[in-house]
Amino acid sequence: MNICFVGLAALLVLSSGFFINNAFANVNENSAFLLEGSGFAVTEESIKVSEIDIGLTSHTQSGSSIGFLIEDGFITLDEEDFVISELEGKFLREGNYIRINGNIEGIEGLDTTISFFGRLVEESKDAAIYGFTGRITTFNDSFKIIYTAKLSQLTKIIETADINLEEEILSIRILPDSSTQGIASSYIESGKTRDPRLGDTSPLSLGYFSMDRITIEPGTTITLVNNDDVSHSIISGKENYGDRHNPFTPDGRISTAEIFPGESINITFDEMGFYRLYDPTYPWMKIVVYSFPDVDNLILGTTKNQQGN
Repeated sequence: MNICFVGLAALLVLSSGFFINNAFANVNENSAFLLEGSGFAVTEESIKVSEIDIGLTSHTQSGSSIGFLIEDGFITLDEEDFVISELEGKFLREGNYIRINGNIEGIEGLDTTISFFGRLVEESKDAAIYGFTGRITTFNDSFKIIYTAKLSQLTKIIETADINLEEEILSIRILPDSSTQGIASSYIESGKTRDPRLGDTSPLSLGYFSMDRITIEPGTTITLVNNDDVSHSIISGKENYGDRHNPFTPDGRISTAEIFPGESINITFDEMGFYRLYDPTYPWMKIVVYSFPDVDNLILGTTKNQQGN
């Protein structure tokens, strides 16, 4: 048996007590969530880096469980990407546990089965951390997975049918000096303030956008306004976690024109799905957009980018 496999298994056993947590995760009905994490997929012959990045919507609660549907996303094994095919899951015991089962599909079109079980590790007001174990079973191999993943809730759905035409377009501002932040670690989460012990209680920067995580219905248009003093452009892609030299890989779904200082651009999300938007010149600037219908009908289409005034 591979020595690394034994070491990882022992680490999991030693840390299993840390996974048992009596707190309740912030999960509720009819909400949208992101589940983002990474870890290892292990056999006796190999250890592969694996990532999970999915968007999901919760359904109604039954007892202490809430079922959810996985709308979009991907799972990776080293350089191979698997897209969501038929996945479903449940939050169990008021969110202390998560179960995910079903199929994902690789580039060769062969079905791959996953069976994941997550235990709540810790939570804050904004997100919860889970430790996952389980299996990824391909047509020729079976991997044991060991993940740490973050579950975070997206903002409330914007119901475009209930608002007038003037309010229909959601405006998001690129904040001043976003291009000079330099590195992703300088990002400051909204709501935090400077240390009052130093005599400064003014709010810190909200980051790089006025909103950087939104949930909308397909067909919604957002306006991106550039309040910075340099030009920006926005494209969509897959985030390469841990890769500082190539943090994103474009996926071709969204690519805007150059947005000059003081100008704006409209982006309409006709497709249902999960988008990561970022500036390729300043990749620490990123937005997560989750587009899904508030009804049972699925609306499919093409993403459009239009130059604004």
